[in-house]
Amino acid sequence: MIAYDGSSNADRAIEYAGRFLKADDARVVTAWEPGSASPARLSSLAAGFGPPPDTTFDAGVDSEIRAEAEAVNRHGLALAAANGLNATGSLVEVESTVWGALVAAADSLDVDLLVTGTSGSSGLRALLHSSVSQHVLQHCHRPVFVVPARCDEAPTATS
Repeated sequence: MIAYDGSSNADRAIEYAGRFLKADDARVVTAWEPGSASPARLSSLAAGFGPPPDTTFDAGVDSEIRAEAEAVNRHGLALAAANGLNATGSLVEVESTVWGALVAAADSLDVDLLVTGTSGSSGLRALLHSSVSQHVLQHCHRPVFVVPARCDEAPTATS
């Protein structure tokens, strides 16, 4: 299973999976979060801000977000095929965290390996934004293949 969000780091993860892994089939999985369940929307409603939920509006937002996730997933499938992988695609809905949705999908699909890229954050940004790949490594009970963000860059010489 390859976690795919459309980023250049996710592209790189697919490229490395195609280069190093031999599998009869692969699954490209894109996590998506319904707009009605976004943390900002839920926290504003819980605090009493904003009008009562408009389910008609929420359904429209959710269908657009899902359509965007489907387009991202199709791009990941095309990239997987270009890298020699026989892949099928699927979406997984985020109920709490992206990493939790990916780990649950890996369990549900009973995959042999979960492939993911990293965000490439470091320093303060890394402290402020928890890494999906780091949480996947900590919580997944399956092998995880993590492709670092800068793995194609030439290492700097140290003296």
